[in-house]
Formats: sequence, C-alpha cells, structure tokens
Amino acid sequence: MIEDARPPKLAPPGAGLPAPEHLAARFLLGIRRLTGSPASYTARFLDERERIRTAMSGRDAAELSERRLIARPRGLEDSSRDWSVLMTLDHLRIVHHAFIGVLESLAAGRVPEGEASTAAVKPDPATVISVIGTYEESCDALLATTGRIRNFKTAARFPHPWFGPMDAHGWFALASGHMGIHRIQIERILAAGRHPR
Repeated sequence: MIEDARPPKLAPPGAGLPAPEHLAARFLLGIRRLTGSPASYTARFLDERERIRTAMSGRDAAELSERRLIARPRGLEDSSRDWSVLMTLDHLRIVHHAFIGVLESLAAGRVPEGEASTAAVKPDPATVISVIGTYEESCDALLATTGRIRNFKTAARFPHPWFGPMDAHGWFALASGHMGIHRIQIERILAAGRHPR
C-alpha cells in the first residue's frame, strides 16, 4: 500500500477555537481569574514547567524535532496540532516574551502598542535543539517579571483576541494555563507514532 505523503489539512493559523470551546475557555479563565492569585499562577507555571521537563527527559534531538500529528487538546488551535516538541518550545518562548511585554506595560500603567494575535506567535518549523535553552530562559524571564509586579489588578487593560481586555492579573492567569495546554500537547506528541510527511 502506498502511504499518503501529503501534509494534513489543518485550519489556518489564527482561526481560533470552535465556538462552544471558545465560550467554555472564556468561562474557565474567568473562574481562574476570580479564584486564583499570583502565587497560585506561579505554582501552576512551575508545575507545568517541571512536567514538560519530565516528559522530555531521555528523548534525543531526532525525536524532539519530529513533527507528529496529534488529536487536538482543548484550547489548542487546529493549525498547531502538527508540531514537534521543539516547535512547541519555540512557541512557548515566543509567547513568554510577549507576555513579559504585556505585563510590564500594564504594570507601568501603559496599554501595549499593537494587538495580540495567535497567528503571529507560531514557531519556526526548522527550530533546533538549542531552543530548549532559550525556552528555559524565557520561563525564568517571565517569572522574574511577575516577581517584580506588586499590583496585578491594573487599571490598564490589553485585549486578547479570545478573552477580551484583561489586566495584568488576567494575563498572568492566562500564562499559567497556556503552559498546561502545551504540556498536554508535548505529551501527546511524544506518545504519537510517526506519520507520513
């Protein structure tokens, strides 16, 4: 039998989530913002970071760089379910630096310039193993930034394309949950078999 080597057909970057899932995600983030605290967001971020490290432990560069098609975890755009582990880390690195810029601006009473875009933070398909180090540095930098902020309930707000205008508290809640979505993605990539490219 001849294998189909065509790439899978996925929704375009920035297409968002299915409508019912989008509504559920907004509701769940709203609950997390009401009930959570900077300390709980930090704890979750650290836990997800450690779980990502554990999942990757003992895996070689070839496996980590192999793109694998997975079932889409809730909260993940369809266009992102055909990544490698290294691509996922590159995405996290990019997003962490975006979070840092938003949090620093809001904490200083400024609304960041431009607009947030899920399509603008997709990874480089040619990402190499050195991204592990830059991803770890981005985690440290994000935590250093949140550690310096004294008041997350900022008057300034910046809109996320899925969740609307949020203060620094909301953006920090999102950052910790975002790590969890991509930790699940990484676990599924590592559990998946090869697929034709």
